[in-house]
Amino acid sequence: MQNNLVIVESPAKAKTIEKFLGSGYRVLSSYGHIRDLKQKSFSIDVEKDFSPIYEIPKDKKKLVEKLKEEAAGADMVWLASDEDREGEAIAWHLSEVLGLTNRNSRRIVFHEITRPAILAAIESPRGIDRRLVDAQQARRVLDRIVGFELSPVLWKRIKPALSAGRVQSVAVRLIVEREREISAYEGSAWFRVWAVLSLPEGAEVKAEASGKFASEEEAAAFLQKCAGARFRIEDVTVRRVKRQPAPPFTTSTLQQEASRKLGYTVAQTMMLAQKLYENGFITYMRTDSVNLSELAIAAAADVTAVWPGVEYSNPRRYSTHTKGAQEAHEAIRPAYMDREKIEGTAQEQRLYDLIRKRTLASQMKDAEIDRTTAVIGMEGCDEKLTATGQTVVFDGFLRVYREGADDEPEGDEEAVLLPQLSAGDRLVLKEAGAVERFSQAPARYTEASLVRKMEELGIGRPSTYAPTISTIQQRGYVEKGSREGSPREYRVLSLKDGVVARETRTEMTGSEKQKLLPTDVGTVVTDFLIRFFPEIMDYNFTSGVEKEFDLVAEGEMKWTDMIGRFYGPFHRLVEENSVAGSGHKVGERLLGEEPGSGKPVFVKIGRFGPVAQIGAAVDEEKPRFAQLGKGQSLETVTLEEVLELFRLPRELGEYEGQAVSVGSGKFGPYVKYGDSYVSVPRDMDPVALTLDDAVGIIRSKQEAEARKVIRVFPEHPGLQVMNGRYGPYIAYEGKNYRIPKDVAPEDLGAEACFKIMELQKMKQETRKSRRK
Repeated sequence: MQNNLVIVESPAKAKTIEKFLGSGYRVLSSYGHIRDLKQKSFSIDVEKDFSPIYEIPKDKKKLVEKLKEEAAGADMVWLASDEDREGEAIAWHLSEVLGLTNRNSRRIVFHEITRPAILAAIESPRGIDRRLVDAQQARRVLDRIVGFELSPVLWKRIKPALSAGRVQSVAVRLIVEREREISAYEGSAWFRVWAVLSLPEGAEVKAEASGKFASEEEAAAFLQKCAGARFRIEDVTVRRVKRQPAPPFTTSTLQQEASRKLGYTVAQTMMLAQKLYENGFITYMRTDSVNLSELAIAAAADVTAVWPGVEYSNPRRYSTHTKGAQEAHEAIRPAYMDREKIEGTAQEQRLYDLIRKRTLASQMKDAEIDRTTAVIGMEGCDEKLTATGQTVVFDGFLRVYREGADDEPEGDEEAVLLPQLSAGDRLVLKEAGAVERFSQAPARYTEASLVRKMEELGIGRPSTYAPTISTIQQRGYVEKGSREGSPREYRVLSLKDGVVARETRTEMTGSEKQKLLPTDVGTVVTDFLIRFFPEIMDYNFTSGVEKEFDLVAEGEMKWTDMIGRFYGPFHRLVEENSVAGSGHKVGERLLGEEPGSGKPVFVKIGRFGPVAQIGAAVDEEKPRFAQLGKGQSLETVTLEEVLELFRLPRELGEYEGQAVSVGSGKFGPYVKYGDSYVSVPRDMDPVALTLDDAVGIIRSKQEAEARKVIRVFPEHPGLQVMNGRYGPYIAYEGKNYRIPKDVAPEDLGAEACFKIMELQKMKQETRKSRRK
């Protein structure tokens, strides 16, 4: 029997595939890429046509040796990494590093991990597609150039440890611009007028005035006209509308819907989808195609014929309209349509249910809804009232699945019933009123709505949405936050006994959950990049690059030509801005002068984040600094608010005979107790801190320190048994030694500690000698 080696990129995928193949096949995992650009160097030879300089990371060397050994002993090596560009690149790197040839290796791809799909792939192997590899390489090289050359400019001009990226920086720009739209938004108010009327037989109809009323006076005047007026139905129309199901999931729509319906983050959705795919439950989860295979369409028809019934079934074929759609050839769907339950966690089951229901619904008939509109006239008045209602005549796909919507409460299809109405019917007013409503500012992005916007603009691809959104949060440019909202008064008018009464009520407004907010650092970096590197931050440039990657993948463009056109102008721009303004004032904002001294008061990005500064660097007296408080922003903080920060340091009193004060340093606000310093928690305002608050902070620190030290030895001052993040350990002369699991740390004596240390030193020496 032939000796076959199959290499995939994940252990879970390897385990699933191994179940489908016979004893002549061995399935191993490469654990992703086995080779990449060097981490700490540029790793691109610009002079040699942007040739990448790859290396095998240290943590992959043993794995590569094992794969080489297995490949050398195999009759045939099957490279079975994912079918997208990244997977093609993994296959190419494996081929290069393992020294494979066309005689002893084959490339196979499949869209689902099922027995028929795997066996079909082996029956129709192909070679490595160098066009897809070049497209991946172009992305990798371009992103390295932008990140490696642009980040040091940010270190010099703004603050150390910042980074920039071709896609991440544009994503941050979207969030920054949305925040400014919200800040600049000037809302308007109007009045919505409603009325409840009755037919002669007593049935009630709720209607609204057709137009909006700009002022309270206008609304009150209309209500006054209603008093004693005669109402008549002028027209009734019933319109039957059809509502179509949404297409099967793409990566983007799955991320959006999982966020809306299940509350999953984009990264969480992709992690769960990856597990479902690797365990053979769904098709490949990185795709921008809505297409379903004929086999899947037939399987969905079989399932819906059983439930909810053959009258609901309606096979459909969807086509992808996304520009540059690639990555995969089918939408995300269940591998086996009739499978309701899977083996996995509750979270995996919920995501699987969502995918299955969406797929089945896409193959079902339209929902049919009757929408009724009645126009009600008032004698002697031009304004009209309108009553609307609708009934679901045939629920169709809604029987299985309803699509969610951003920033709207999810609910069932609206089914407001109206009584039987006919033109000419007379109505009597029972009650009427008006309520003040307000226009709304644009909504802040959620992770899901940001993905939708990025897809709309052509920024990134299915494989990049999740890592981009994770990266901008990890690097502190964006944070996810919730806001409780604030009370707002609104006016309510009511018509009673022919008189319009007025009252004021209160409602909560501005409440938000899990929205993406730009940090000060993110805002300053965005403004800097827009000013000095406008092309990198241009939405059209970013989407244009994606189209060029597609051309490379299709063999219509050389990747080195693409990079060459970009690199020259970009590199010159980097050099120009690296030397300009070494004493930078990027993001600095002058608020005014300090009363009394006349010194300038600034806010800016400091080494450790947003800070306020009084005085200039050229002054004889050193400038004073204070960290901005929670909720304060460089763009909106006022002079008065900043001066309040400089009320620190502040004496609070005494605790156990020691002076207690609160101050602010370069690492943030702190409580000083004797010679000790304790950081003030982020959720506490240092300016409003009381002595009791400070004592609580001190005690918490003391308790934590007491729990940290398990034993001390007066005869050996440098020896301690400690409680650490990863468990108990021995600390001695600046070194730490692990305590064996079967030893109780509180029972250790000095002699036992030294024995444990000696044994560990001997083990380390033995390991060193073996390596040699």
